[in-house]
Amino acid sequence: MILSDKRILEEIEKGTIVISPYDRKYLGTNSYDVHLGKYLATYADRVLDARRHNEILHFEIPDEGFVLQPNTLYLGVTLEYTETHAHVPFLEGKSSTGRLGIDIHATAGKGDVGFCNTWTLEISCAQPVRIYAGMPIGQLIYFAVEGEIEILYNKKGNAKYNGRTVRPVESMMWKNEF
Repeated sequence: MILSDKRILEEIEKGTIVISPYDRKYLGTNSYDVHLGKYLATYADRVLDARRHNEILHFEIPDEGFVLQPNTLYLGVTLEYTETHAHVPFLEGKSSTGRLGIDIHATAGKGDVGFCNTWTLEISCAQPVRIYAGMPIGQLIYFAVEGEIEILYNKKGNAKYNGRTVRPVESMMWKNEF
């Protein structure tokens, strides 16, 4: 079950959903619009290695915007810090973003109950497109959870993305044993 706008507001009042900064005008019928933060990153190496810590290079989006190029993976970050203590958050691209040929996540659209952070975006594009810090980039949808949760994400000892950040975070696949 997806939460409605009224239910999202109730959960914000209860503190089970936290969005900061929050502005009521970004609440849709059953989602909340999130915006692109001011930082992007690219990987330092063109060939990535899943067993190695791949270095990223952070940079700030200038006021005049930044032109994304096809065939490059950009890591972005949401302006909004979120906490979700009783629901499963899903981050989806906005249709307006998709119609510009921008994908905001390759595979990681679902968060975990207990996720408390900004969202790192895996951004790619179909053709060159200029983007700007603060532009609407996606929408959060909240799903109700069936059953009790044993361990919240932010309480898991092996959670790789718990550190609060305002910059995109690189893949931590290298921390897995395989």
